[in-house]
Formats: sequence, C-alpha cells, structure tokens
Amino acid sequence: MSSEVASTAELPPLRHCFIGEVIGTFILIFFGCGAVHTAVLHGAQAGLWQIAIVWGVAIMLAIHAVGAISGAHINPAITVAMFCWDGFRRDRVLPYIAAQVLGAFLAAACLFTMFSPSLREVEQRKGVVRGQPGSEITATCYGEYYPAPGGLASGDEPYSAEQHAELNRTVTHGIAFFAEVVGTAILTLMVFALGEQRNRLAPLHNTSGIFVGLTVAILISVIAPLTQACFNPARDFGPRLFAALAGWGPIALPLGSDWSWLTVYILAPTLGAVIGGGFFKKVLLPMYAHTHAQ
Repeated sequence: MSSEVASTAELPPLRHCFIGEVIGTFILIFFGCGAVHTAVLHGAQAGLWQIAIVWGVAIMLAIHAVGAISGAHINPAITVAMFCWDGFRRDRVLPYIAAQVLGAFLAAACLFTMFSPSLREVEQRKGVVRGQPGSEITATCYGEYYPAPGGLASGDEPYSAEQHAELNRTVTHGIAFFAEVVGTAILTLMVFALGEQRNRLAPLHNTSGIFVGLTVAILISVIAPLTQACFNPARDFGPRLFAALAGWGPIALPLGSDWSWLTVYILAPTLGAVIGGGFFKKVLLPMYAHTHAQ
C-alpha cells in the first residue's frame, strides 16, 4: 500500500505485479480469515482485539513481502484511489483488482480445505443446512454480514432464527454503508499519509507497513461489531464467491434478493477510499508542502 511505489513511472512488469498482488492478498486473507475461522468454529480468539491484530499483522507481512514488487495495494479500493489521486496507470487497474480477488479466492479455498470438518460439525450441532437460512453462521467465515453473525455459532443450543432476526435489527443498511465508507476513508488517508515523502513525521519508508497494519487493527476494533470491518472489496468478494460455489449458494451471494453485499462491501469501501485519498491530496498534502517549504 505504498503510494510512492504505485505512482512511480518505472513499475515492474505487469506479470510480476499481478503475481505480487495475488500473493500479497493471499497472505492477508489466509491469516485474517483464518483467524475468523478459528474464532467462529473453535472459540479460539479471546475477544475482538485478537482477531483485529491478526488482520493487522497479516497486512504488515503482505506489504513487506510484495510491496517492492507491486506496491502491495492488496485492496481494489486502494487501487481505485491510487488511480484517482496518485497517478496509478489506468491499464493496470483491472489486472490489479483481478489479482486481488484471485488471491482472496485461493486463500478461502485453502481455508475451506483445512476447516471443512469443523464447518460441518458446527452446522450439525446448530441444526443448520448449508445454503439455507441460518447457515450465515458459517458463511461468515468467508463473506461478511452486518452485524456479524459468528457469535450465533457458539454454544450447544440449536440455531434460533428469532435470535438472528433480533441481531439483524441492531444494524441498518444505512449504518453499515456509512461505517464502511468512514473506515475505508480513514484507512486510505493513512496509506497516503504514511507513504508521503513530504510528511516529515511519516515513518521510514520500509516501516510504513507496520503503521498501516496497526491502522487496520484499530479500525476493526471499532467497526467489526457492525459490519465485520471489510474496507477491502477483494477481502469480501473473493471468499464470498468461493463460499457460493462451495455450497452456501444464495446465502453467500444473494443475486436479485439482497444487494447489500454489493453496496456495503464493494461500493462503500470504494467510495470511502476515493474520499479518503481526495481529502489527503486536496487538504493535507498542500499543508505538508507549505510546511516543507518553510
């Protein structure tokens, strides 16, 4: 997620960048969604912060692994913001997004292979059928829902549709959309600020990934109870697409009946990234330039 690398004219060959984005996004989703799997299926994480910091460290690792190759966008919303505000080449936008979705899809496939017995055990214990209402409690290991239904997978009592409906009433579509816009705007602003050479208090270039990861961790700590804290369309759509193909069908990808997966988890993060990047470029960057000149 380095604006400096992404906007440089002498980028590595596109095939190298494509592979870098696949690998970087795979790392992010394998560890991040892996923590969600262990939390939902095994109660392995003691509280939200443990999941949040796993996501944060996963981003740090992904950035340091592939940042020198592709810029480590690992997020279509960041790629769109880089295109809008930082000179990222138009002909690389779609290949980057395709690579990010592919990396997320492959990570979900690996996790499904590893956790299939645990998924079946939870579904049997809770009395839900994969692909039918109620199976959101395991589909949430892949795609995202608002509010997060993973807590309904705990305990030995059968799944309760009434309890699920009561939970769903706590977060409206408008709140979920707004939360994703705000969270992604803050994330993108920090990505731009941390990579800006004229920001005299920015960390060293090779340590900015640490602060991006910490930004994601604290955002998850605030927003995850509302929307599971997406901020990244590939993080949601790649695993969601896999889940739809792996048996969850319309529960994972409801086409025609519920478009909130598109509005909340694709459009809202993209809008937030464009807003956050624009705010940085139009408001903060001129202040940096003025301070640098003094």
